[in-house]
This record gives sequence, C-alpha cells and structure tokens, in this order.
Amino acid sequence: MIVSALDKKVALVTGAARGIGQAIAVELAADGADVALADVQTEWLEETAGLVRAQGRRAETYAMDVAVEASVEAAVAKMLEDFGRIDVLVNNAGITRDTLLMRMSEADWDAVLDINLKGAFLVTRAVVKPMMKQRSGVIVNIASVVGLMGNAGQANYTASKAGLIALTKTTARELGSRSIRVNAVAPGYIRTAMTEKLSDAARAAMLNLVPLRRPGEPEDVARVVSFLASDNAAYVNGQVLTVCGGMVM
Repeated sequence: MIVSALDKKVALVTGAARGIGQAIAVELAADGADVALADVQTEWLEETAGLVRAQGRRAETYAMDVAVEASVEAAVAKMLEDFGRIDVLVNNAGITRDTLLMRMSEADWDAVLDINLKGAFLVTRAVVKPMMKQRSGVIVNIASVVGLMGNAGQANYTASKAGLIALTKTTARELGSRSIRVNAVAPGYIRTAMTEKLSDAARAAMLNLVPLRRPGEPEDVARVVSFLASDNAAYVNGQVLTVCGGMVM
C-alpha cells in the first residue's frame, strides 16, 4: 500500500478561503492531511472545505482574525478539541495596502504589519505549545520575494515579509531541539485575484523580471509547501525557498 506523504497529519492553513491559501489546503489534502481552514472571510471557507473533502480528507472551518490574540487562541483551542493535534501550520494570511512611502498612512502601515507579521507570530505562538508537547511539528511561513529584494510602493508589505523571513529563521533556531522545523516559501509573481487587479503595464513589468516569462500559479506554491510539510524535507530547516520562476537568483 502506498502511504501518502502527509498521511494521518493535521494541518492548519490561515488565509485559506481563496487563492494561494486555498491551493495549499487542497494540495496538503491530496498528500494525505486533514485540514483546519482558518480565515476572517468565513463566507468563502466552505468552498475550500468542499475541495479538501473531495480529496477524501477531513476539513473543518474556523473564523480567525490572525491579528487578534483572543481570536487566534479561541480558534486554535477549538481545532485541538476537534482534531486532537496540529502537525503542520501554514502561515498564509496576508494583505496589501500599496502606495508610495510618502503617501502611506499610519493605518495602512499598521494593518499590513498586524496581519502579515504579528498574525504569524500570534498563530505560531499558539500552535507551538501543543507541538512542543508532541515533540514534533512543521511550520511553513508564506513570505514573498519582495521581502528579499524590496519593491517600490510596498514599504509596509516588504517590511512585513522581510520580518516574516527573520521570524522564520529565529523560530527555527529556537524550536529545532523539539523536532519542530520552520521554513519559509517566498512566491514571486503568482496569478491570483490580487495580481490580476494590477494594470497591464505593471504585470508586463513584473513578467519582464521572470526568465520563464510567465506568472506562476497558486499550485506551484502549494506543491513546495506540501514538500516542506512532509518528512521528505526532514532535514530542511530555517530556509527560504523562492518560487518565482527565477525572478530572484
């Protein structure tokens, strides 16, 4: 009998309602995991749940505002009650509020940092407690290539993703002795609802930086996440894997 790479594992994916988060949840399920789906946009979560269940795996949905400690703690407690354990955490929830630095409001700065960076901190802290008791676990943070290279008009977003990369490396050092691995995936230009809103000129400029001359798909990111979550990556820790078609080398 062929055993799936994530057989009998339980994964939590934040920002699972749409886009890359949805693709990650489905890929983890295809590789054998049951999935706890968390998002503030609860009206979209049932679609993702249906796609997970179509893979023959269990899916449960949870309202979670990753920027609010009480919301995170309550949702994680309910997940542990429902599933009994959490083996994989994918910190995917994120937003953008793009504008040039000189025009950026404090509210737009705070909103992006709260969700993209503080949110990952709060969910990681909540999930690490049961993982440490299990003496096993995997955390995958969804960063971005702009956290490595910068990007005009995204001071808040790039700062949040650079911070997430630093958080990845620090938690990997702190948690390694408990057999908990922490890595980051840094997507480049991925075809999502967010990037489709860009102007034709902006999309063309981004594609010009990609040697493959095409955008990536959410599934391209999801497959790398599932690899990192599995025992196939058992000795990969504290790393940032770019999924960008060569945009960053």
